Amino acid sequence: MRTTRKLGAVAGVLLALGLAAGPAAAGPSPSPSASDDGKAPTQAGTSFRTATEIEQGQDATASGSTGDYLYWAFPADAGQRPTVRATVKLPDTHGAQSWQIDVYDGLRRRQSCQYGSATRTAEQGTVGVELACVLRTVRAWSEPWADDPLPGTYYIRLTSVELGSADLGKPVSAQVRVDSKDIGGAAAVDGSLAKPLVPGIAVASDDSGSAVLSSTEPKDGWTSGWWSDRWVWTAVGGALAALAGVGGYALTRGTGRRPASS
Repeated sequence: MRTTRKLGAVAGVLLALGLAAGPAAAGPSPSPSASDDGKAPTQAGTSFRTATEIEQGQDATASGSTGDYLYWAFPADAGQRPTVRATVKLPDTHGAQSWQIDVYDGLRRRQSCQYGSATRTAEQGTVGVELACVLRTVRAWSEPWADDPLPGTYYIRLTSVELGSADLGKPVSAQVRVDSKDIGGAAAVDGSLAKPLVPGIAVASDDSGSAVLSSTEPKDGWTSGWWSDRWVWTAVGGALAALAGVGGYALTRGTGRRPASS
């Protein structure tokens, strides 16, 4: 009877732990999007140095001319998988032309798209073209020789790569948006950068008039990969191992009483 009660208590604790770990076991959900409150940028930079800073979840817009380079910058933290989308509205009359988005990290290394249509051709008379680039998951740390995405500033460059001379300089308008999916502990690594890769000089300046470093960073600050749901599973695994030891001891100890000493 005593053993049955102990096993029932162990089963109850295991069930409670399973219920508590349920939310952590759920699949990753997209990170909250920033709401557009009328402060979304309405222009783009013309180089890395003058790239317009945007937040994830914002619909940034800009006007330009065919043949121009349009640049934006956004922050991406460890564990995020950013998706960059761009829509280009073309003039009423134009010839066939191709548009492309490129994404660069804080070291200005071009990051490959995991999937998506980063280059598309707009045939004659097409009203617009839509582009998308899903990056690899941002890692908290990487080998110096690797080109893995790391926490910091990312640059978007939008431009036409193929067009006829008759279309050069015609007005166009563009809209870009960045959203990220939080991958969580599946992308966690044992290490982190001392500082996020936020290089370059922004257009903004401090009170003294001196240029300051780019101010792009996530709303909740940089985590640098110190927290992930791997910590939850490690704690739950340790608790389950301890309970399994208690249960095994209770099963193997036996329930018989010691014989009375003569």
